[in-house]
Amino acid sequence: MKLVSKKLFLSSFVLSALLLACIFAGISIGSTGGGFKWVWHSITGQTEADSMLNTIIWRVRFPRVIMAVLVGATLSLGGLVFQALLRNPLAEPYILGISGGSAIGAIIGILAGLSLFPGVSFMAFSGSIVILALILVMSSGQSILKKDSLLLSGVMVNAFCAALIMFLISLAGESKIHNIIFWLMGDLSMVEMWQVGALALILLPCFIIIFIFSNSMNLMLLGKEMAQSMGVNIRVVTITLLITTSLMVSATVSNCGLLGFVGLVMPHLLRLTFGPDHRVLVPACILAGGAYMVLCDLLARSLPHQGEMPVGVITAMIGAPLFIFLLKRSSR
Repeated sequence: MKLVSKKLFLSSFVLSALLLACIFAGISIGSTGGGFKWVWHSITGQTEADSMLNTIIWRVRFPRVIMAVLVGATLSLGGLVFQALLRNPLAEPYILGISGGSAIGAIIGILAGLSLFPGVSFMAFSGSIVILALILVMSSGQSILKKDSLLLSGVMVNAFCAALIMFLISLAGESKIHNIIFWLMGDLSMVEMWQVGALALILLPCFIIIFIFSNSMNLMLLGKEMAQSMGVNIRVVTITLLITTSLMVSATVSNCGLLGFVGLVMPHLLRLTFGPDHRVLVPACILAGGAYMVLCDLLARSLPHQGEMPVGVITAMIGAPLFIFLLKRSSR
């Protein structure tokens, strides 16, 4: 227990420092200038409060960076939960179709003219729950933790979701098509502070619930029978974690669109670094996932000579090759 506490403290300290450094870089670097020195002066009150650059840093960049932290933490943690439940390192919300279901619900909400919150957010959550139920029905007759049947069902449903998304786009008017497509590629450019606050209120309780069940996930990795013999209620833990994760993912999708492979990259790297103990991995995924998404968003803003690219392009370019590597490795 002392070893776990020490590892938890050290990992949290190092990753918290990394996250703060990434946040500082995220609000310092941009096409309109600024830099580390200017941001430091702004934090310490050495700049004019009403200056244009000061407004850009704190009203444009800061909400965007904090949103990236929340989104990265959510998707990374969601991947960790699905990998623990399915005992498969390839599982994550995007691949299983949960993100696609959220996207379908959100697009329907957008086409219906609903407000972002709570209308589109509620539709995104409803879509994720419907897809989750469909995956579970398709894999029925097997254990709810049967990794192959649930993963294959998720992949097939994800393909169906992609086709349904294209169908909904074909029904959209020209004025909405561009916004929907850019949103589907993962967009953090239009973020306001009230969105960040509303998302944080949804996500923080979910983070706490998952951390409470972190030791149960450790025991479930030993097998269903072993976990039950040690007092774990498999059905309660599984359903609670699935619904909690679906709520988190749908909340992020409704705000920033589809961001693939984040839940694949971070849990895998952190598991190699800190080991398989979920009591350490849950806070590590929250901190490192947030830092990773801030860096991806920074690349999305900085790489193009003009404008910016959707952050989902960066996460896919990093995550897709890693997915292929893990797939080949698991098939050996």
